[in-house]
Amino acid sequence: MKIRSFILPLLLLFTLQLTAQEDTLAIAADEVVQEPAYRPYDPLSPARAAFYSAVLPGLGQAYNGKYWKIPIVYTALGVGVYFYRENDRQYDRYRSAYKSRIAGKTDDEFSNENGQPIVSTNALIEAQRFYQRNKEISVLVTVGLYALNIIDANVDAHLQQFNVSEDLSLRPSLDYDRFSGTAGYGLTLNFNF
Repeated sequence: MKIRSFILPLLLLFTLQLTAQEDTLAIAADEVVQEPAYRPYDPLSPARAAFYSAVLPGLGQAYNGKYWKIPIVYTALGVGVYFYRENDRQYDRYRSAYKSRIAGKTDDEFSNENGQPIVSTNALIEAQRFYQRNKEISVLVTVGLYALNIIDANVDAHLQQFNVSEDLSLRPSLDYDRFSGTAGYGLTLNFNF
């Protein structure tokens, strides 16, 4: 008799506990809003991102939400412009000294106080060629980095539309032998599409 009086309240308590858990789960399931893990497919999104990056470098990265790439884009382009300007300044120095020597003057910055040349005229010509070549390389590198900025925005917009869901994952499972009732030591990889 004591056991029955003890079991009946215990079963009642257990039933109430299960009912309370179901209500909590039902409320929690109603409150959860499912958002897709990726953007819906927009075929013009990559073209739009590339166009934005072509108009203003870094704008395509901002359109894609990759704000951390914007300083990298501007640093890369700034370095290219800096080297162009520095090579242009050096080229102008040697070019004006060469023009001064051709005109018969001896007061350029590559001559001493007595008018004796420290750097020969042939060296001035070679320096001009060197800095002219470096200017051209700087322009090519800067244009290449600008194009890379556009390509990065385009590819990043394409990859954001790539669907990577839980259905496209590998899940290991342990093999269970039903005939002998024991677990096998094999490993199976399942592809769920």
